[in-house]
Amino acid sequence: MQSDVSAVLASLPPWAALLLVLGGSLLVARLVQVGGDVLVTRITDRIDGDVDDAVLGTLHPAVYVTVVLAGAYYALGPLSLSVDAIPADVTANLERTVLSAGVLVWAYTLVRLGRRVSTALTADTDASEGSVVPIFQNVWTAAIIGITGFAVLELWNYDVTPLLASAGIIGIVVGFAARDTIANLFGSIALFFDGTYEVGDWIVLESGDRGRVEDISIRSTVIRTRDDVLVTVPNAMLNSAKVVNESNPRRKRRIRVPVGVAYGTDYDLLEGTLLGVAEATKPVLDAPSPRVRLRGFGDSAIEVELLCWIPDPVLRGRATHDLNVGIYRAFADADITVPFPQREVRLLEDDPRSRLPNRSPADAVDD
Repeated sequence: MQSDVSAVLASLPPWAALLLVLGGSLLVARLVQVGGDVLVTRITDRIDGDVDDAVLGTLHPAVYVTVVLAGAYYALGPLSLSVDAIPADVTANLERTVLSAGVLVWAYTLVRLGRRVSTALTADTDASEGSVVPIFQNVWTAAIIGITGFAVLELWNYDVTPLLASAGIIGIVVGFAARDTIANLFGSIALFFDGTYEVGDWIVLESGDRGRVEDISIRSTVIRTRDDVLVTVPNAMLNSAKVVNESNPRRKRRIRVPVGVAYGTDYDLLEGTLLGVAEATKPVLDAPSPRVRLRGFGDSAIEVELLCWIPDPVLRGRATHDLNVGIYRAFADADITVPFPQREVRLLEDDPRSRLPNRSPADAVDD
């Protein structure tokens, strides 16, 4: 087929072959434009979400322009025959110009594609996932720009080996200078893929800070504590530290209220009193049901623990307060004593050692 087309073009006058190539490319480009609009509309209507619209809508104009550039590239052959005395280097430069234009068009298209897909994903996903999408979009843009630059230089016969060596040295220097920033970048990517936490989760850090995740950026995570203070923690630290997520795998949490009662207390009365307080406390859930566990025998008290569930970790502080107040009042009504540590000191006056006169340290050692 290609040999037949070449034979037809060779049999025509150069100016006619030039017009035929340019006209044919414009006609094919027009068909691609019109037919592509219809095809893109039918495909995108059947797929949910906006990502497919962004992809097909962005690639379609680039295909149209590529057809036109391809026609211009193949038209250079008849043009060199129709115009006398065109140097070979000029024809080669024209070919490189057309190819460079094609590379730049597709580079711009791919960069624009990355931005549109990033915007569509950010709109379709929740805040936690969407906050990390720009990271990949920036990496995508940088990679496309770098590859395009080297491709254009190769088309114009520039040696890119020194540039690659310089880029390696610059990369090492930048890596040492921005190692913290790079560590935070990869830390945010690791946190995203691990699913450690999301915006809105309640987490506890190794430092003891506890709060709600307000924002997850490329560099850091912002936590709002119960004191309404914003704590910013670098993602590299969170990626290598122990993080307790109180909101996963489900939001309801179990709280523990330790209580100590005096020895001799009726255990059935104690257990019924604690369960009654749990049932009367508003944030406490009925299922799973509250329960009481005897944990041990202390020096001054019997150690028991009230276990109950709340619907959200944000209610832990309030629920613990309400339970403690309810237990204090219920113990007073039920005459249940909460002991405090006591020590009994006895002085034995009949001990002959206590009546000894001033003894020397040597006597004390002998004793």
